[in-house]
Amino acid sequence: MKNTVTLNMAAALVKFLQRQYIARDGVEHRLINGVFGIFGHGNVTGFGQALEEHGGRALPYFQPKTEQAMVHTAVAFAKARRRLGTFACTSSIGPGATNMLTGAATASVNRLPVLLLPGDIFANRRPGPVLQQLEFPASQDVSVNDCFRPVSKYWDRINRPEQILTALPEAMRVLSDPAETGAVTIAMPEDVQAESCAYPLHFFEKRVYTVERPAAATVAIRAAAELIRGSRRPLIVAGGGVHYSDATAALENLATRTGIPVAVSQAGKGALIDAHPSCLGAVGVTGTAAANAVAREADLVICIGTRLSDFTTASKTQFQHPRVRFIAINLHAMDARKHGALPLVGDARAVLAQLNRALEGWRVPSGFRLAVRRAREGWDATRATLVGPKRGIPLTQAQVIDEVNRACGTEGTMVHASGGLPGDVHKLWRSHATNDYHSEYGYSCMGYEIAGALGVKMADPGRRVYAFLGDGSYLMLHTEIVTAVQEGLDLTIVVVDNQAFGCIQGLQQGCGGRNFGNEFRRRSRRTGRLEGPPVGVDFAANARSLGASGRQADTVEELRAALAEAKTATGVNVICARVPAGVRLPGFSWWDVPMSGTSSVPAVRAARAGYERALKKQRFYY
Repeated sequence: MKNTVTLNMAAALVKFLQRQYIARDGVEHRLINGVFGIFGHGNVTGFGQALEEHGGRALPYFQPKTEQAMVHTAVAFAKARRRLGTFACTSSIGPGATNMLTGAATASVNRLPVLLLPGDIFANRRPGPVLQQLEFPASQDVSVNDCFRPVSKYWDRINRPEQILTALPEAMRVLSDPAETGAVTIAMPEDVQAESCAYPLHFFEKRVYTVERPAAATVAIRAAAELIRGSRRPLIVAGGGVHYSDATAALENLATRTGIPVAVSQAGKGALIDAHPSCLGAVGVTGTAAANAVAREADLVICIGTRLSDFTTASKTQFQHPRVRFIAINLHAMDARKHGALPLVGDARAVLAQLNRALEGWRVPSGFRLAVRRAREGWDATRATLVGPKRGIPLTQAQVIDEVNRACGTEGTMVHASGGLPGDVHKLWRSHATNDYHSEYGYSCMGYEIAGALGVKMADPGRRVYAFLGDGSYLMLHTEIVTAVQEGLDLTIVVVDNQAFGCIQGLQQGCGGRNFGNEFRRRSRRTGRLEGPPVGVDFAANARSLGASGRQADTVEELRAALAEAKTATGVNVICARVPAGVRLPGFSWWDVPMSGTSSVPAVRAARAGYERALKKQRFYY
């Protein structure tokens, strides 16, 4: 037929992905910027062959070193591109597929787009059970790829080649929808990838998915403006949605004109740069003393692009004003109604513009502006003490953060995700640019950092990118150093070595528990426990073995020199900084982590008593 072309399913998939675009504000971007893949049976002779034959520059292939890492790279790329584009990730049947599950959950929790294309068992079932097939006696139509269902925003299995005609457009719709996006999984049975079909030519025409900027309802804006004008101590909590909608300028305009102070979640860091007089920094469990003090007394909280996780709300103890009200600006209707908020459902930039007009001429009371200024000054003094030298200690984690912050400046982006760093970095980091702070803290996934830094670098090759992680996270997933070397990308990786899962060790001991299972120690022959001498790891040597440069820095001066050298160096530069695990920053809020109600350990019993007192501060907002 003249209006069709005969292709195998895998080739049709490649050609379709090459023609998908996403647009916002009149600017088009590729929706699928390439394919990361590790090949095995299940995708090498189908999709892999199609990529080699039909991919080219229109759909380039990248070779990761682990399946989980390639999804992290795609997620970080999507985050850095403000959801305007991502990558596809393909794997073999079985363990290659399930290795992507953690990455899929990371994407969906953070509402960032990624397309997953795992190989699957034979649709015709003739050779089953195939190598790596998990047999499910209750059904012949279940494979390990069904595990992706709860962590995907859209899931499908292609059992006939013509099914991509309906599956792929729906997959692209979800990937490009800022309210619904996340991991999209299209499971591909091995035999179906190779089957041919006469596809209509118009299926391969260019498609552009336009991201609209919906405004909030006028009546809701009027109600919100009335609440704000009637408040005495309002507070804005800015989340990642401010970045995703490119609303940082609109937020700055509102804060400047009204004087409403701004606190930020992990994803919202940089939504208002720290030098702005209205910026109070991080809020919640990992918040600053300034932001948390103002939040406790706020009579109105204006939430912008945040899903109000337990870290942001301090497990619902952060906002203690007896008559506190909430307004929420969000594209997602569920998030816009949390805490009984007055919902302003719409694009953050569009809604902030509406609020700016509705609040023309209004400012917060002068006494409140003075209180905000004093809170900022008090936090500045506290922060200086926290990052200052400690007697007898050559280098602390707080000092490492401060030095990386200075090195990053306005031209760099720091990537972090897990362990003790996110809490301390959120607290201490001063954003000098809106895009200098990249946090994966929705899932707080160990191993994200180096793979994520790779994705950020691919999204913006001109920026200096810093992967910032602990020794535990490095040991989990450092192999994308090889991918960065392979692609000729410049990265600076700073590893904080405290010979432990130090964050959880601190939580364990802070809850009254004895040290158990969190230090990197040899097993003691005397006790049979992991409490012998420390296990020393030479991270700098490990980095050199992977093709990077590696350097040890154990004092502030050595670290400063290493960071300065990395700025002018090419390739991947790994800097390892040793710090003591026991030197920790104070907290300025509470987190709901229950400890045992009955214990023989006195410290646990005391911690439980404190926990029960803290529970009484939890609020139910509706």
